[in-house]
Amino acid sequence: MRASRAPRVGFVSLGCPKALVDSERILTSLRAEGYEISPSYQGADLVVVNTCGFIEAAVDESLDAIGEALAENGRVIVTGCLGARPERIRERHPSVLKITGPHAYEDVIGAVHEHLAPRHDPRLDLVPRQGIRLTPRHYAYLKISEGCNNRCSFCIIPSLRGRLASRPIDEVLGEAERLVAAGVRELLVISQDTSAYGADRHYERRSWRGESHATRFIDLARALGSLGVWVRLHYVYPYPHVDEVIELMAEGRVLPYLDVPFQHASPSVLKRMRRPAHAEDTLARIRAWRARAPELAIRSSFIVGFPGETDAEFEELIEWLEEAELDRIGCFKYSPIEGAKANDLPGPVPPEILEERYARVMELASEVSARRLAARVGKRIAALVDAVDADAGVATARSTADAPEIDGVVRIGHAAELRPGDLVEVRVTGSDAYDLTAELASASARRAG
Repeated sequence: MRASRAPRVGFVSLGCPKALVDSERILTSLRAEGYEISPSYQGADLVVVNTCGFIEAAVDESLDAIGEALAENGRVIVTGCLGARPERIRERHPSVLKITGPHAYEDVIGAVHEHLAPRHDPRLDLVPRQGIRLTPRHYAYLKISEGCNNRCSFCIIPSLRGRLASRPIDEVLGEAERLVAAGVRELLVISQDTSAYGADRHYERRSWRGESHATRFIDLARALGSLGVWVRLHYVYPYPHVDEVIELMAEGRVLPYLDVPFQHASPSVLKRMRRPAHAEDTLARIRAWRARAPELAIRSSFIVGFPGETDAEFEELIEWLEEAELDRIGCFKYSPIEGAKANDLPGPVPPEILEERYARVMELASEVSARRLAARVGKRIAALVDAVDADAGVATARSTADAPEIDGVVRIGHAAELRPGDLVEVRVTGSDAYDLTAELASASARRAG
């Protein structure tokens, strides 16, 4: 490394939005210490790989990414969820420089210091107040807690990330304010269990903007709703108190969107999964939510082929999905995860039946989505622009029903003059299974800052 330039760190971020926020925090710390962030392996003095270890497919992807970084650069530090199982990494990649676990920010920075000393320069020790972000300028993930107190039998998150540890509400709201001041138009609230926010702190009260606020899910949603930007809630377990946030959606304070991890519909399967709120009458809850907030979009994910899942239990899921008519449905084929309690359950589902059930759920998901989107044709909706193809004159945007990367998009024609971050009103002109097409409904737009 030449002494005339700052040390350069490459970064690979894998996994969920929560891991992305961890990556942003590490990058912010490195940049504040004068490190440059390299966009390529070749330009980096070492590479940090932030891994995922939630399911076996993610473990394989993480191990492949570590191998690629070693082949292309040779000096690799590993962190993230897979880092909680260092033997898996060392078995395949014994030459990595260091392995740290999830949200071990100081350990990662220390490892970088050990293998690539910082060059102190006050002119470089400057970062934006909102920190370094890996998302576009107009939206940002807002992580409100770490860990989880649930003990779902298919999940190892608590062993990887620990018990629930909520951030104080004034700290979260302060970060949200800085993001909005920097031009963010949409805040995506994430955690392992958003509904449980603050329980570990006994809902302690903190001061923000001269008023007292409880460190509690509903108080946080209400305060974020006062910032004048889109607020989207993810990973909301269907505890009874979630009903309170529907009022904020009906009032237009937060987006009418809920990401609820139902996982299954059969009570017996949910019991084997050890899911919280597994005895709730979720169909009745959904009907009540939509009655109060008719524009509500609900996303959820489901597991098929859980150990012991019978034909009758699977049919319960299908019937539930047909009646619930969720706007967005994701589906996963069950696979064993090292360390999960579900591995000890009897009755593995044969691979051919697993594939059949997965295909059936995804076919139903497509049909329901197409039907619900077709009902929006002709309506005027708000859309947030993510990208613009000036040559084609088409803008790619999202409605209030669409989270980035996991949901559908709205393609707006004759929109070359728009910019990412613009908030526009459009008229829906067409739909397919997952996306909408639209045209501008007015010449004005709330321009990106």
